[in-house]
Amino acid sequence: MIIDFHCHSNASDGALSPLELWEAAADAGVEQFAVTDHDTLAGYLQLREQAPASSMQLRSGAELSCVWSKTTVHIVGLDFDAEHAAMQEAMQLLQQARVSRAEAIAERLQKCGFSGALEGAQRHAGSSQLGRPHFAAWMVEQGHSKDMGSAFDKYLGAGKVGDVKAFWPNLEQAVQWIVAAGGVAILAHPLKYRFTNMKLRRLLEAFCASGGSAIEVYSGRQSEDRTRYLGKLATDFELLMSAGSDFHRTFEYGPRLGVDVERLPPGIGLWSQA
Repeated sequence: MIIDFHCHSNASDGALSPLELWEAAADAGVEQFAVTDHDTLAGYLQLREQAPASSMQLRSGAELSCVWSKTTVHIVGLDFDAEHAAMQEAMQLLQQARVSRAEAIAERLQKCGFSGALEGAQRHAGSSQLGRPHFAAWMVEQGHSKDMGSAFDKYLGAGKVGDVKAFWPNLEQAVQWIVAAGGVAILAHPLKYRFTNMKLRRLLEAFCASGGSAIEVYSGRQSEDRTRYLGKLATDFELLMSAGSDFHRTFEYGPRLGVDVERLPPGIGLWSQA
């Protein structure tokens, strides 16, 4: 079975529209699919209303931003009720947080001599959820950076001047929103945080204590040994397994849509819970 429970449309920071992403996933042979845009349900809601009849199963999804131990952490929500009050509250507060964060990023960039960043990022975002990639696109357009990667490496990436975290809710709140709406909270791309084994286990302890019940054992392009390691963590913490491409756009060394569950470690997968 081929699944994808983590990917992004242009409702947040992906390149494809929700319908284009749906079609690309279907072409890739995906059988169970969730678009998990950052802090918005727009991509999922569009597909729920407009996706053509298909054998591919659509599951509700979103990727929520939060903070744990002064680090931005992402929690994927799956199979929640999009109309539930808890999820509506989450989206409203996260939208407000994104606006406040964008204003803070623009203010910091202004101090670096880059004026007009907020307006430029908003123009690049259009109707999408405003985020750092839109600031990066503006910086490239203005000649402040040679490409998106350079913009993140120098100004917008982790620990840089544009890395603003203070506006996100804490881990417990993000998990509880998802659980209250009847969904499954999944720790997204656990290795992306570059924690030591001890710190990652501490994160998982806090995640489980908050009501989290699944972990991504495969994300993007990942080596077999890392997948086995995450599978062991799933076993140790009695977590369900999830997997996704974290696809944003097509590029030479980027991930492709779809994950074959046959390549994943033994355990109980969310694809068997549909």
